[in-house]
Amino acid sequence: MRIAVAGATGNIGARTAAALERDGHEVVRISRALGVDLVTGEGLDTALAGVAAVVDAISPPVLDHDETVAYLGAATRNLLAAGERAGVRHQVLLSIAGMDRIGGGGNAHYAGKREQERLVAAGPLPWTIVPATQFHDFAELVVSWTEHDGAALVPPLLVQSIAPDDVAAILAELATGDAQGRYPDIAGPGTEDLVDMARRTLAARGRTVKLRPTWNGPFGLAAAGNVLLPGEGARIAPTTFDEWLEGQQA
Repeated sequence: MRIAVAGATGNIGARTAAALERDGHEVVRISRALGVDLVTGEGLDTALAGVAAVVDAISPPVLDHDETVAYLGAATRNLLAAGERAGVRHQVLLSIAGMDRIGGGGNAHYAGKREQERLVAAGPLPWTIVPATQFHDFAELVVSWTEHDGAALVPPLLVQSIAPDDVAAILAELATGDAQGRYPDIAGPGTEDLVDMARRTLAARGRTVKLRPTWNGPFGLAAAGNVLLPGEGARIAPTTFDEWLEGQQA
């Protein structure tokens, strides 16, 4: 089966492309670095020729609220329009579990993902939206956002994080099947505190950063409690945070 992966050089996209190829599928990698610009549409019709399914795992650069919505909106519109012209039969969108439960709408990235969901659900192609919890490497990413002079601000989020490889495996599986609409949340097997995850990940990397727990940052109090945990009927992936962490040792 010929399957395109948008965001194919990113964390999840690269893993999804590799998982599909391991299963014997022909993968078309779509990214700006590979000559396809989703925001302008340049190179997209050529890339999607003969493609049966598309996995959308794109991530925007760090932008403000309106810019993020515009970026992901333009990319999604172009991907859907080109997919319709190419006869694509299934659009799979990676999204975020729990974001609709955050009062006030959440951060810029969440706003962009909501726009993507809206466009895909109203679009011309059969679709599956896959809401995933935060990834096991999310704590380290948050540290990178706020680290300054040896310290970083980290929100004390309660999460049920999932291994990036498990996300990729599920996306690869779903892309080869029929459209399912909104798929159940996908999550890892255990709940974790993000500050503790950051501390343990940094230790595994051999790094020393002073962590300052705070709600003053990209996640406010609206994300506290069980808000970001998976909903009822979630699909639980196998890899624990501890198991993932064992592979991150410096």
